[in-house]
Amino acid sequence: MGISIDIQNYLPHRAPMLMVNTIKKIDTQSVETVFEIKEDNIFLQDGFLVESGLVENAAQTCSAIVAQSYVLDENGNEKYDIELIGFISSIRKISIHALPPVGTTINTSASLISRFDADNYTTCMIHCRSFCGDEMYLEGEINLFIQVKQDEKERSTAG
Repeated sequence: MGISIDIQNYLPHRAPMLMVNTIKKIDTQSVETVFEIKEDNIFLQDGFLVESGLVENAAQTCSAIVAQSYVLDENGNEKYDIELIGFISSIRKISIHALPPVGTTINTSASLISRFDADNYTTCMIHCRSFCGDEMYLEGEINLFIQVKQDEKERSTAG
């Protein structure tokens, strides 16, 4: 059955750009998420989630793997004062097999391929797949950049 974690604690995204509802499973190497495609989704065209919506769902899923290292303390408790900035730095390869219609609940899984941590940012390459039942919608590898947002005071003392 798994767990159900609100992904908003791991991402800066909010509606209408939030493309993941919950995290079903997560560890330091992988993550599984769920997303229900509703009629008010901004990435819809003719009743289907378009390619950019699938890619955004995958990227948000992938970022949770790295984000947890910033938002969880040493005891595994969530820190609520952390703000993250993240973006896709490149798409290594992506295959869109089909577009899911409104009302579909897609499951997205991701696994870490490589990761580089610096003082306040991480770059990583992650393999991801989105599907519903036996139907595969997306499969690919993306590179992400994730950074802890610094406030003005921290930036001025950081040099």
